Amino acid sequence: MIMKETHYWPATESEAGLNEAAAALAAGGVIAFPTETVYGLGGDARSSAAVQSIFKAKGRPSDNPLIVHLAGPEALGVLVERVNEIERTLIANFWPGPLTLVLPVRPGAVSPLVTAGLDTVAVRVPAHDMARRLIAMSGCPVAAPSANLSGRPSPTEAHHVMEDLDGRIDGVLDGGPTGVGLESTVVRVLDGSVHILRPGGVTLEQLQQALGPNVPITEQHTISTDAVGQAETPRSPGVKYTHYAPRGDMLLVTGGNSERLISAAQHAAEEARRQGRRVGVLTPAEHADRYRNITHDIIVCGSIHAPETAAHALYAALRECDERGLDYIVAEGYPETGIGAALMNRLRKAAGGHELTV
Repeated sequence: MIMKETHYWPATESEAGLNEAAAALAAGGVIAFPTETVYGLGGDARSSAAVQSIFKAKGRPSDNPLIVHLAGPEALGVLVERVNEIERTLIANFWPGPLTLVLPVRPGAVSPLVTAGLDTVAVRVPAHDMARRLIAMSGCPVAAPSANLSGRPSPTEAHHVMEDLDGRIDGVLDGGPTGVGLESTVVRVLDGSVHILRPGGVTLEQLQQALGPNVPITEQHTISTDAVGQAETPRSPGVKYTHYAPRGDMLLVTGGNSERLISAAQHAAEEARRQGRRVGVLTPAEHADRYRNITHDIIVCGSIHAPETAAHALYAALRECDERGLDYIVAEGYPETGIGAALMNRLRKAAGGHELTV
């Protein structure tokens, strides 16, 4: 693609950066901006040209829907046809925040490229002041996937965006490190039940607490098929293609017994080293010393006792694997409660299905 000058607005110049970035969005440009989850790559959701620019910059297939970001829930009426009682409860509890709702789209409200031709649109209101101000100042609903090359780990700092997209987009608005570190939870309400299409920053337990025992919640993170067995277009981003992957091969080791898990991870790392691989281990802080005699490339990713710290650190850790030139990474699994469910979803995608359960 033809390279362009990518403007960088540092966090210290946020006011000037907001004005210029908003003007660029309104004029059809594509701008990376911070949210509480990861950095998003935004364009006017009503403009097919802007949305095409997002897909082109990311190298992303266009059969994957995009999330539309709004400055506040009051803007929802121009995008969707209706909101039911359960959806209103979710909005009241989690907006602004890392929850995306899949809702019936109002015809003509957004480019069909945003919805991948479906009759629904994924929408959220980010819990990041700079993001909401940018959207409000631009005067448009903003379609925004993560601001990385397709398949790469999502960016949690502005310099991650520049590593992937410098010369491919119009600008990067620096708002400092993101908070949650993983993308939003995506849900769809059907026939009185809440379906989790992608786990993320809002946990299953938080949804259960907000909705009470009378609303069923199911988890559905795989691709469904139609009546003749063909894969359907996904309603949610982040479920169809390999995502979040480092450049090296990755093995995810999982299991409920930590000693067996560590032993299996040590064995896998030693075997890869004997084969001449440049081996690294992705591990919680509590287990780092167990690998010191195997490799110098130990990447600490949060705490086993505080999965939110691992979620916050994951994408930066995966990028560090690339910075160190690792061609084989052994990653430990984490407990799958709370945000650990989303963390493990991303680790499984990063490993491309290579998982050893002990």
